[in-house]
Amino acid sequence: MGEKRFRVTRAPEESNSSAAASAGVEGGTVGQGPGVRTYGATDEEGGGASDGGVASDQQPFVSGDGTPASGYDANLYLYSEEMEDRPRVSTLLNSLANYSNTIPAPTDPDAQSAGGKAPPPTGGARMGTLIGVYLPCIQNIFGVILFIRLTWVVGTAGAIQGFLIVLTCCCVTMLTAISMSAIATNGVVPAGGSYFMISRSLGPEFGGAVGMLFYTGTTLAAAMYIVGAVEIVITYMAPSLSIFGDFTKDANIMYNNFRVYGTGLLLVMATIVFVGVKFVNKFATVALACVLLSIVAVYAGIFVNFHGNDKLFMCVLGKRLLKDIAVDNCTKEVGSPLYGIFCTNTSSTGAPLGCDPYFETNNVSIVRGIKGLASGVFLDNIADSMLEDGQFIARSKDPEEIERLERPPYNQIYADITTTFTILIGIFFPSVTGIMAGSNRSGDLADAQRSIPVGTICAILTTSTVYLSSVLLFAGTVDNLLLRDKFGQSIGGKLVVANIAWPNQWVILIGSFLSTLGAGLQSLTGAPRLLQAIARDGIIPFLAPFAVSSKRGEPTRALILTVAICQCGILLGNVDYLAPLLSMFFLMCYGFVNLACALQTLLRTPNWRPRFKYYHWSLSFIGLTLCIAVMFMTSWYYALLAMGMAGCIYKYIEYRGAEKEWGDGIRGLALSAARYSLLRLEEGPPHTKNWRPQILILAKTTSINNAPAPKHRRVFSFASQLKAGKGLTVCVSVLEGDIVREGQSAERHAARQMLRRTMEEERVKGFVDVLVARSIPDGICHLVQTTGLGGMKPNTVILGWPHAWRNAAEGEHHGERTWRVFLDTVRAVAAARMALLVPKGINSFPESNEKVTGNIDVWWIVHDGGLLMLLPFLLRQHRTWKNCKMRIFTVAQMEDNSIQMKKDLRTFLYHLRIEAEVEVVEMMDSDISAYTYERTLMMEQRNQMLRELRLNKKESLGVVQAIVDHHHNADVKTATKVRFQEPGRNGSGGDKESGGDAQQESNLESSPTFKSPSSQDGSGEYKDGDEGALPLGCIKKESGGSDEEGDNSELVTSEKKSPRAITPDEGNVRRMHTAVKLNEVIVNKSQNAQLVILNLPGPPKGNLVERESNYMEFLEVLTEGLDRVLMVRGGGREVITIYS
Repeated sequence: MGEKRFRVTRAPEESNSSAAASAGVEGGTVGQGPGVRTYGATDEEGGGASDGGVASDQQPFVSGDGTPASGYDANLYLYSEEMEDRPRVSTLLNSLANYSNTIPAPTDPDAQSAGGKAPPPTGGARMGTLIGVYLPCIQNIFGVILFIRLTWVVGTAGAIQGFLIVLTCCCVTMLTAISMSAIATNGVVPAGGSYFMISRSLGPEFGGAVGMLFYTGTTLAAAMYIVGAVEIVITYMAPSLSIFGDFTKDANIMYNNFRVYGTGLLLVMATIVFVGVKFVNKFATVALACVLLSIVAVYAGIFVNFHGNDKLFMCVLGKRLLKDIAVDNCTKEVGSPLYGIFCTNTSSTGAPLGCDPYFETNNVSIVRGIKGLASGVFLDNIADSMLEDGQFIARSKDPEEIERLERPPYNQIYADITTTFTILIGIFFPSVTGIMAGSNRSGDLADAQRSIPVGTICAILTTSTVYLSSVLLFAGTVDNLLLRDKFGQSIGGKLVVANIAWPNQWVILIGSFLSTLGAGLQSLTGAPRLLQAIARDGIIPFLAPFAVSSKRGEPTRALILTVAICQCGILLGNVDYLAPLLSMFFLMCYGFVNLACALQTLLRTPNWRPRFKYYHWSLSFIGLTLCIAVMFMTSWYYALLAMGMAGCIYKYIEYRGAEKEWGDGIRGLALSAARYSLLRLEEGPPHTKNWRPQILILAKTTSINNAPAPKHRRVFSFASQLKAGKGLTVCVSVLEGDIVREGQSAERHAARQMLRRTMEEERVKGFVDVLVARSIPDGICHLVQTTGLGGMKPNTVILGWPHAWRNAAEGEHHGERTWRVFLDTVRAVAAARMALLVPKGINSFPESNEKVTGNIDVWWIVHDGGLLMLLPFLLRQHRTWKNCKMRIFTVAQMEDNSIQMKKDLRTFLYHLRIEAEVEVVEMMDSDISAYTYERTLMMEQRNQMLRELRLNKKESLGVVQAIVDHHHNADVKTATKVRFQEPGRNGSGGDKESGGDAQQESNLESSPTFKSPSSQDGSGEYKDGDEGALPLGCIKKESGGSDEEGDNSELVTSEKKSPRAITPDEGNVRRMHTAVKLNEVIVNKSQNAQLVILNLPGPPKGNLVERESNYMEFLEVLTEGLDRVLMVRGGGREVITIYS
């Protein structure tokens, strides 16, 4: 015979409103604020509540005012008390479905629109990978160095060392980008770039130091771009604009021009930034187009000039390169311009008195500058040509060729700076910076966790390919002497790259000038905002004035300081001096990014779950080492300057207002550091990102061979797997007795040694303690409150399940005492706001040396801080559970849109960086089955027997055991009618907890403990007035009171008095319904799972024995048929976050 279900009958108006609610489930919204999607019916569709139409989560299952009961009250009533302060999963997903991953802008909470409602939130631009990350990174990486210094670097370092220079710089940025991708995908990154990522990963001290370094580097980069732009104009486009004369004769004249024009250009650009940031953003597109067009023109020119061209020729004296000599005048003939330079005429007859010895012994030659790839000039450019300041540019390193030998330079080109491999790295490195452009725009990206890694790494691969190929192509196309001519003086002050490009050099000149201006404007725009963000964080007090914005929202004060620092950089007047300086600050910043990733990976904090998987702590350390090495190779004094600046800022933030204390020797320093750390931890609870379970194991001891031993060793294995060697673990046990009693101290010591030995065997690192108390509950309560020191206090308790709670026959109230200790502990842990883990079936849990494969199933009923999500992630860090997959189940009721819930849950898990299968289980049927009613009846009859036990234990023992046996063997689920009457109707039996009279009629078919129904209509429902016999012939004497007032009831048999059915408590029926229904779906979905994790319902309020016994029964029913169950109750705070 198939299973039948009894309907819960309601008043006519209830049925109507319920039908209306059912009809209105599709997509209605409850008025919970603008733009919020909810799962449920509207007020008009769903019948509405009296308070404005918003249905309450705590509506009673049965009410007399016609209000329909929600599916949550019907199917999840066991968690009703939890939902008073902990949201349902659907409510949580609803609120998270519309989260914003940008920093919330300050708004006026009282501001409302004309309609009386708050204005809808405005969403920012949502850009993809190409527009939001890739192209901005391309624009920022390709800079002025590419156009005005790369050819000189290739010619000076040679093809091999030049390739290594570019490769080293690209490796630094690639490794940094990998570390940055891991940090950026470890949650939702607010806009703010490296400062926000590092400050949130390493703390305010490192964050403030790196933020100031990044700000200084960005500001000096603006100075370098401005000086580079002026150099392009004055040197290559309009030499006549020189103020101080012919700069080809003296380098100082050129640098003075750069200082003057650079200052003027800085003021113009600062005015543009102050007046209109929109213009800067629009100009960025133009600058990007110029950069890309210029690079394409260079590549096209290299292949167009495959066999060289006749545009550029150089005049060479011997092996030395000459300047300011036209090709037609490149001759040693008397009277030629070249002859007049190297020879002096002092006699009246005009006869020469003497010429320069080098001029006399060497001939002049005209050399083609652009030889082409087919010429084989690449072989001439393989070796390096490093020079010291003042040495001549020549084809040979012979001292006779490159040394001045105290002679005037004439018009020979000489080096204006000493060059080495490391110095060239410092000069070139700014051309690979700009990898943070994508992370700085994270607030405007549609999917930052996907776009930042892909866009940044692709941009670095693209630019690295361009740079590395350019090194080889330039070395194979251009003559070595021309490559080493930094300012193109041998070809009439022309830019070498521009003359390679196709179709015209002006494509490069104009393009490089505009792109350099765009990069400078971007730096002048971003640097003040970064400074303002640091100032607003309040970690550096003396920056507080720069946190102020103007009426237009612009950081005017920060812009003024930025312009002042930028002016100091411009006064250096030389790109070759600026580039190594700003390289230091960027290298420090990148080093801290790598350090942050390496430390997070090694510390294995629970919040460290990057979605980007292609990282490793060793790569981060290599990146950090490269950054430090390049810093000191480039300029050790600049490196010390940058590190000293970072150290000063770090110490200022760390010790601002702190009292210093020095210990005595090494031990004193260690004690001082420990005291300082504990006091720091005492300042407040840890941030959600730093939360990890600090475990307190409540171990129950037993006696084996007259020696104490832990009752469940697998608890220690489970704690070891959960901790993976990280964090705090304290194992405690309580001995009942008196500490002053003789022998009690020795027993306590033996128990401590036993716990310590067990922890060592199970490889659990932590502390042990044993408390002697007059009662076990009091001892546990004291331990929960007092264990720990300062901020190092446990926040999670592991408590074993009392398997013997039903065995009331073992000793004097042994079973009752077992559950009372358990429930008292649950209440004490909840009062202490600690999380609670209750493993059931602990003996079947795997040991630490085992490996299991399968699924870890999470049944997420109530959101209590995200601990259910965090525990499987932590377990999977251990090798025992590493091969298990995570599945998350949540329950949808009739009010919920299960499709939308599943979509939002997947989005939530995506931002949590947790990989898991998602399934939404629909529990639409709220009808109460006969099996549920029978289990409730058995439970309440058992409570009645326990009450009688206190009066006459011997007489009732057999009856109670029979009830227990029947409870275990009850597997016949036949149809029963359950109807709760409305108040005021005739019926017997009162129930004070439900607030009205209730009558339950129960007639079961073919049961060994129930009579067959005496009457039944054709519909399958039983008529009023039908009665059935109680199981085992046990009844409760009618007293007119509720179960709570039944202490004076008498136990009789059916032979003595006519039976009268016990009226089950309405709330118990609902709770049992929740347990049965949830157990059915959990067993159906997760019977073969390696571990089932679910919410632990809150303990009953009050200390009534019946309610406590019922609570234990509910948990037994909820977990029936499951081998390994972990019941979890959060501590009332969030332990997991979507943010980085």
